[in-house]
Amino acid sequence: MPPPMDFPPATPTLLWQWVSRLGEAQLLLPAMLVASAWLVWRCRAGRLAGWWLACTAAAAALTTGTKLAFLGWGFGHAGLDFTGISGHAMFAAAVLPPLLRLADDTPATRWQGGSTLLGYGLALLVAVSRVKLGAHSWSEVGAGFVLGAAASGAALLAGPMPRLRAWRGAAGLLALWAVVGVTAAPPSRTHGWVVSLALAASGQPQPYTRAQLLRARPALRPSSPGTPARVLLQPQ
Repeated sequence: MPPPMDFPPATPTLLWQWVSRLGEAQLLLPAMLVASAWLVWRCRAGRLAGWWLACTAAAAALTTGTKLAFLGWGFGHAGLDFTGISGHAMFAAAVLPPLLRLADDTPATRWQGGSTLLGYGLALLVAVSRVKLGAHSWSEVGAGFVLGAAASGAALLAGPMPRLRAWRGAAGLLALWAVVGVTAAPPSRTHGWVVSLALAASGQPQPYTRAQLLRARPALRPSSPGTPARVLLQPQ
């Protein structure tokens, strides 16, 4: 029998929780704003920074809109198990690839674009973590990843992404930010804010739930499986 451990082992769930935190807006948005400010003031790339911010803001607005539509009014798709775009997957795919690209000080002739691919790989892991933790369905994280990737892709294709060569500690500070954020940041409150906003806007006493959406699945018309379903049920 193995000797007792002084601390609990890292379970798969805990590991997925750490990965999932890399998609939190409270961690990604400050890093994105700092990087954008650096692009404007030191790299003279204000247009690129503005485009990155605008694309991410548009993606965030669409993501929030789908969440409000379901939580407040019950708009969802039972067949796809869709209640709203995953914000974690969207923010990770929108912010991490350009952020890692900026912090990459590797010469352009060596594995050019590798840091960007790493960013998309991490974003994909964040998306998977949301399903593993039971927070989202595959359709929701897939929509979030595609939307965020479109936002970051538009920014990366808008012009050459400068590297923060003048800031030699960028990669190290980025790694430190990730470790501290994952392990020490307070729990994110964004979902609670979205729920409160949805209830205030809709006048409902309680938000609509995934269980209500799935209970309505048999009522969908079998002749039109692709038709979005609006769940008009009283919240429980």
